[in-house]
Amino acid sequence: MAREEVGMVTSLEDAISRQTHGHPLSWLTSRQTFWVFLAAVIACVTLSLVTDTFATERNLFNVTRNFAFVGIVALGMTAVIIIGGIDLSVGSVVVLSAMVTGMTMAAGYPIYLAVPLALAASLAVGLFNGVMVAFLKVPPFVVTLGVLSVARSLAMVLSDNKMVYQFGPDHQALLTLGGGSTLGIPHPVYFLVVLALGTGYFFRWTRWGRHIFAIGGNEQAATLTGIPVRSVKISVYMFASLMAGITGVLEVGWLGGVTTNLGQSMELSVIAAAVIGGANLAGGIGTAFGAVVGAALIEVIRNSLILLGISTFWQGTFVGSFIIIAVLFDRLRVSRAND
Repeated sequence: MAREEVGMVTSLEDAISRQTHGHPLSWLTSRQTFWVFLAAVIACVTLSLVTDTFATERNLFNVTRNFAFVGIVALGMTAVIIIGGIDLSVGSVVVLSAMVTGMTMAAGYPIYLAVPLALAASLAVGLFNGVMVAFLKVPPFVVTLGVLSVARSLAMVLSDNKMVYQFGPDHQALLTLGGGSTLGIPHPVYFLVVLALGTGYFFRWTRWGRHIFAIGGNEQAATLTGIPVRSVKISVYMFASLMAGITGVLEVGWLGGVTTNLGQSMELSVIAAAVIGGANLAGGIGTAFGAVVGAALIEVIRNSLILLGISTFWQGTFVGSFIIIAVLFDRLRVSRAND
């Protein structure tokens, strides 16, 4: 590589490093993630004061478990949005992973074989999405919309569109994995914490993380500086599908059964969680913490509607409104920064 190109790569990586390694306090308060987190805390405190059921152990258990599923998938979606893409197939990957797990175990195979097979199927979907987007230049919206239908169809074919609820000799192990708890905390929450910490580390402290922010910020410049854009894009879509695959395994363990409508319309909640948490649909901005906070706020909203006796039909209105407000907030912040 020529000296000038080396200099361009170094300068770009230094700029990205400054963006993602700023002073923790200023980094936190200058982003919408902080304010969304504050809103979630205020909502929790308010619900605890106006209702007798929100702060109960059982309700908090359900809230944390439910938002953990959305939060895990939102980690992968945030990575996709950072590079300027979108993945509409994650809900179908959830059901495909769950169905592979269920059918494999129902056939008498152990859980330690079923789970890797489910995750391998998820990674295969992500690989296909990534190759189509990175090498064939097919718009990610089109690719993932098509795969949304294909993956769910494969789950129907695999199960003959029947519910699977008997999981062979390791039945109880699967239920414990996704539906059990330790120290009063649901197991999916532990998975969320570990995966969020790992994702946050990779976003902020690794070359892969710097590369995805560079691609989202300016793909052409990233290509000119020698960043392997196509391979990074493939890895990001595979990462998103892997998060959805893990969620599928956990959900079938929680539900104790799996049907082909599992994960249906989950894409809206996941994208909403990522955007509300600060990910910019134009690319280049997003955090793992934001994905978790966004998922938490959505679940608190959903739970509050139930506790306050408001029809759950309003849930879509609230979630959609928050997406619009989050995008408008980001546009206002960018506009002020450019003035």
